[in-house]
Amino acid sequence: AALEARRPVVALETTLVAHGFPRGEGAAVAAEAERRVRVAWAVPATIGVIDGRICVGLEEGELQRFADTPDARKVGPRDLAACVAKGALGATTVGATLAVCRGAGIGFMGTGGLGGVHRGWGQSLDISADLGELARAEALVVASGAKSLLDVQATSELLETLGIPVLGWHTDEMPLFYRAGGGPPVTARVDTTQDAALIAEFHWRLGRHSAVVLAQPPKESLDVDSLVDEAVQTAEQQGIAGPALTPFVLARVHEASGGRTVEANKKIVVENAALAAEVAVAYSKLT
Repeated sequence: AALEARRPVVALETTLVAHGFPRGEGAAVAAEAERRVRVAWAVPATIGVIDGRICVGLEEGELQRFADTPDARKVGPRDLAACVAKGALGATTVGATLAVCRGAGIGFMGTGGLGGVHRGWGQSLDISADLGELARAEALVVASGAKSLLDVQATSELLETLGIPVLGWHTDEMPLFYRAGGGPPVTARVDTTQDAALIAEFHWRLGRHSAVVLAQPPKESLDVDSLVDEAVQTAEQQGIAGPALTPFVLARVHEASGGRTVEANKKIVVENAALAAEVAVAYSKLT
């Protein structure tokens, strides 16, 4: 109904709910993100696959199911059809969520961090499918840069190659997820939601059928680079790669930081959802 009435709608993913936080905690984070979207006068649409049905917008009990089910499948764009056909429970990544957004006609999304080019990509060619969907989805995605376990410089270079603008929210640098500064330069700095909405509108009016990334730095920086490096090395030693890598590294870093990164991650997800809603509202006034 909101889409038909051309009201601002903000998509939210479910991988964060199922795999981004300790068991059971993701539902509360998702509910708070949805609340912040509503407070900004937009409509939240949390996306996931439930028993083979792609659902755009979830009920409270469904959010809790993702948070409580350890074997919820992590679903990227390539996995959507198989997850539906097998009647499975699937938590959508940024890429899969954007793929659903293209079908549903949703143009705004909030998330924590983007997937991108993994460390050691020269040997493994491990590059997140998030980037492929960002290259073909006309959506503005608010994130705190790329996930900290990635090769951020290489991710920035590939975003440029794919023609995906990265706007810095009150910053000239791409944030490093937990850390506000120190990343590569952004395409342009924006200081108002109207500026962000206007750049997105011009981008799409120029026939650029790709996403626009709005990178919002965390309000409180954490320097946990050494913990991330250690967790990535441990994953390599144990042969953990592919979809299992990010949940493994996050869990190790959360434990090593004494829970500080868990709380930081919660704030990042919620604040990015709120900003996505504010930009969506500003965009609706333009059009």
